Amino acid sequence: MAGPTTSSLVFSVRRCKPELVAPAKPTPHEFKQLSDIDDQEGLRFQIPVIQFYRYNPSMHGKDPVKVIREALAQTLVFYYPFAGRLREGPGRKLVVECTGEGVVFIEADADVTLQQFGDDLQPPFPCLEELLFDVPGSGEVLNCPLLLIQVTRLRCGGFIFALRLNHTMSDAAGLVQFMKAVGEMARGARAPYIPPVWQRHLLKARDPPCVTCTHREYEEVEGTITPLDDMVHRSFFFGPTEMSALRRFVPHHLGQCSTFEVLTACLWRCRTIALQPDRDEEVRIICIVNARAKFDPPLPAGYYGNGFAFPVAVTTSGKLCENPLGYALELVKKAKNDVTEEYMRSLADLMVIRGRPHFTVVRSYLVSDVTRAGFGEVDFGWGKAAYGGPAKGGVGAIPGVASFYIRYKNSEGEDGIVLPICLPAPAMKRFGEELDYLLTNNPISDHHQKYALIVSSL
Repeated sequence: MAGPTTSSLVFSVRRCKPELVAPAKPTPHEFKQLSDIDDQEGLRFQIPVIQFYRYNPSMHGKDPVKVIREALAQTLVFYYPFAGRLREGPGRKLVVECTGEGVVFIEADADVTLQQFGDDLQPPFPCLEELLFDVPGSGEVLNCPLLLIQVTRLRCGGFIFALRLNHTMSDAAGLVQFMKAVGEMARGARAPYIPPVWQRHLLKARDPPCVTCTHREYEEVEGTITPLDDMVHRSFFFGPTEMSALRRFVPHHLGQCSTFEVLTACLWRCRTIALQPDRDEEVRIICIVNARAKFDPPLPAGYYGNGFAFPVAVTTSGKLCENPLGYALELVKKAKNDVTEEYMRSLADLMVIRGRPHFTVVRSYLVSDVTRAGFGEVDFGWGKAAYGGPAKGGVGAIPGVASFYIRYKNSEGEDGIVLPICLPAPAMKRFGEELDYLLTNNPISDHHQKYALIVSSL
């Protein structure tokens, strides 16, 4: 179920001087507003993605660095806002100045083979900071490049494509759309298969703005955030066997729940127990919900802005841990179902009225399902990625709060989900133990008594 907590693999990476890759042709110099969903405080950070590609004999003699650099320049002609810089206007409104300056590109070589990373390619990855180098002065939200890409050749003929995105520009769906376009251009296309659509006005606040829904995800909550010292990164795999084990705890009337809902309810409980909050303290699960299809008509194909919401379920630590799993499951289902077109309109209005606040992070856990985003499908000519997706868990404006569900095939050929998570070391140990208990024990009443005893003894 769990991957290794650390990796002993160490290697050196030789990087060329970072360069700016600009659009291959002149592009309009204009100002484009982000949507009122895009520019909220909780998205003002850089998100790392990593893709591993095996050697492909049919591409012998082709240099992935050269192929991708040229394809990137061609793709930026169509996605020219990515080559610009963010500016902040009145009311903290973010605007892209389409300057055509370009995105950061780093050419690199590593003295390691893909095989040395092991059979199970999953976060945390060794030497990540060498594979996705943080160029000094490039990582601010404003007045900096919006994308940083590093292509690292491996000794075996494979390569690693790593990317850092300013999250205000795109969500996972929008980013994958851009990455696939680069792949299409690398394979000889003259234009992206799906034309990019800006149209950020579709998620602009109403005039006058009016909050019509409850948005507890943006409540101001007093309390401390999980300390960042002694944080441990670890991944857990959930295949058919693990999901069957967890579903034994699902009550009959909730038997049609999705994998996301069951997994989220289980992880929320395990993580809460691991962090040991007082039993009367409020705890929160925030579910990323893609809202593109919630609109009538849906957001257009090709829209690459942020098109999701952060609905939240709130309860006390005691209720969450002492009740059967069905309690958490129903809370998760309700939170997901809260998201409608009106909810999104209300959310955009809230951003304008309240100055674009950050979602609540105190005693919060955020989960984002990117299993359908398509990272693994991105093909630059060498085939699909051996691993594709978020480079680590715990990323965000407030580190340690978020986890991703990533589509994954393990070394035994099982399809499932890999979950990177970031917790303080003592809590990570407890989290693993609680999860093991759920996966290996029978769902009998003493299991719930066990949780009650743990919480009541705090």
